[in-house]
Amino acid sequence: MKIGFIGMGNMAQALCEGFLQSGSIDSKDVYAYAPHQDKLQANARRIGFTPVASATELAKAADMLFVACKPYQIEAVLSGIGDALANKALISVAAGWTLEKYELLLAKLSDPAKDEGELLLDSVRVQCVMPNTPAMVREGVFLVETDHSLRPEEREFLFSLLTPLGLVHELPGHLLAIGTAVTGCSPAFVDLLIEAYADAAVRYGIPRADAYPLISQAVLGAAKLQLVTGKHPGELKDNVCSPSGTTIRGVQALEEHGFRAACMASVDSVMNPS
Repeated sequence: MKIGFIGMGNMAQALCEGFLQSGSIDSKDVYAYAPHQDKLQANARRIGFTPVASATELAKAADMLFVACKPYQIEAVLSGIGDALANKALISVAAGWTLEKYELLLAKLSDPAKDEGELLLDSVRVQCVMPNTPAMVREGVFLVETDHSLRPEEREFLFSLLTPLGLVHELPGHLLAIGTAVTGCSPAFVDLLIEAYADAAVRYGIPRADAYPLISQAVLGAAKLQLVTGKHPGELKDNVCSPSGTTIRGVQALEEHGFRAACMASVDSVMNPS
């Protein structure tokens, strides 16, 4: 099966690199379109996909299209492709889009004068997936909407692409927004945490070039320990906190400065933009 990326921003690059590095698909079967052709050509040389000159050309070349443009651009982009979308599988990685929203758009794009079997709403199959950027290093999280219209073999192929790149978890459409907030945005939050602790390490004498890998490995190790053991994070925290020890003093300082409340507030701000 040939796949195509509509858009080649950071997320699409992460997915494309991950798919190719994992060996799930051959580079000759991967295409991409983006409006900035110079950047597209540069990414094509670096990553290994085939660049094309238009979204319509992409739709004609690929069987499965990853919709990776900005969410507000989707309606205009798909409208421009038009009938070339017929009989394609759309995999949306755009925040805020669900199967229901795509069906409304496809109904709008369908020509009622055509035979029923030719309507885009009837022939285009959709699956919404929310990934995060660690997919590039095969440590991603993929939230897959439970409602979809893919054929069984298409969904099997999609999961074969995603599974080598991280955790694949199904969620109903009404939970995709909060799921995206805690998995799609959290890499940036964790990067901020790493930077802050590295700053602390530098303050007390560790060179910055050493601080980043030390803190990043500590974060990676703590996360993997929770995943492997399945233990409650509070229990793992308690295991490190000796009576009257150094760690519990640090935990107390974090609590006094509202660490947990700040984490929850960051998600509130994502879910309730002002």
